Amino acid sequence: MIAFLVLVGLILLVMINVPIAVAIGVVSLLGMLATGSFDSVYNMALSVFDGASNFSLLAIPLFILAGALMNTGGISVRLINFVNALIGFVRGGLAMVNVGVSMIFAEISGSSVADVAALGSILIPAMKKRKYTAAFSAAVTSSSASLAVIIPPSLPMIIYGAMADVSISKLFIAGLAAGGIASIGMFIVCYYYAVKYNLPREEAFSLRKLCSSFKEAFWALTLPAIILGGIISGFTTPTEAAGLAVLLALLIGFFIYKELSFSALYKALVESVNGTSVVMLLVATSAVLGLFLTEQEVPQQMASAILGVSDNKYIVLMMLNVMLFVIGMFLHGAAAIILVVPIVMPLITQLGIDPIHFGIILTLNIAIGQQTPPVASVLITASSIAKKDIWSVTKDNVWFIFVLFITLMAVTYIPALTVGMVDLLY
Repeated sequence: MIAFLVLVGLILLVMINVPIAVAIGVVSLLGMLATGSFDSVYNMALSVFDGASNFSLLAIPLFILAGALMNTGGISVRLINFVNALIGFVRGGLAMVNVGVSMIFAEISGSSVADVAALGSILIPAMKKRKYTAAFSAAVTSSSASLAVIIPPSLPMIIYGAMADVSISKLFIAGLAAGGIASIGMFIVCYYYAVKYNLPREEAFSLRKLCSSFKEAFWALTLPAIILGGIISGFTTPTEAAGLAVLLALLIGFFIYKELSFSALYKALVESVNGTSVVMLLVATSAVLGLFLTEQEVPQQMASAILGVSDNKYIVLMMLNVMLFVIGMFLHGAAAIILVVPIVMPLITQLGIDPIHFGIILTLNIAIGQQTPPVASVLITASSIAKKDIWSVTKDNVWFIFVLFITLMAVTYIPALTVGMVDLLY
């Protein structure tokens, strides 16, 4: 009963805008005191330290910094110009450019909020000038930004891998197929809207312009190639790949594009420190919550309750998807992972569900949660840039959310889509 009250209290504190890390720490401490777990209270500092000291988590600040450097070093603009030259000539091509650039940006930053903030400030005004509605411009920018948590390197995958003790490299590889399915679906939705509303084409296709933009973007395109190539080949760990991404972003920004100044570097460092501190404090306090839930045997009780309904793993996954969808509407991605993983992992293990498979399911639910109000952090950011309320944007965003849902169902019930690639490579 106390464990249930702790979880309810956590949700209530989050809904009244108490910082999530603070809310997690407070309810965990109160829960320990209420149950008389004084030994655990004495060990809280050690739990916090252990929760944040995992080597794999070092990739988080590095990927956040790499994304910030892309913004200030001229990399984002060159990627947009290249993708525009490649597919902009199609009807509604600027919307497709939005999706295409997000795919590339996702392979460097791993953060949806960074994606929508960086690309939205450029692409949403450009789309509005080309007679796209503000709501649709925000919708396609918001939904395509969520590819950053599906396509590696994904920050939620890093957190999940560290908490569930799962190979982050394998999670990244499994995410490629899910990201590919979602991206294709979004391209189709963009084309549907383009035909329905007679959206404009950009300039006619020009091989000369394509070659010129590719030459300009060549060094920017080396970033995702090196990150993914190094991880898939086993030459680098995700953390080492993140370090390489930062180093290359610095070299490209300072010495090749020469658009990265020391003042811009300082701004990028401050931005990445702010983003990292939020995530790492969440991860640290989550260790305390996990300790409390384990002592109260909440995972075991939940497993027994679900298995009392059905022991068919696909029915259980359906129930977990419903639970994750509801949680995703009210909690940010990192908080959702922190809340769910300690509770459900014993059940996942008991049913013989591949933790890699479940990790991609969890990640897709986070992507959907980023688009579904009331929290919807990515949707809110895109709506703010477009100067539209989130409900107007959601009307145009429904089909993009549907694409993410179809991807989730395909991944849930056809495990070979994700773990098949892992089995092939490993």
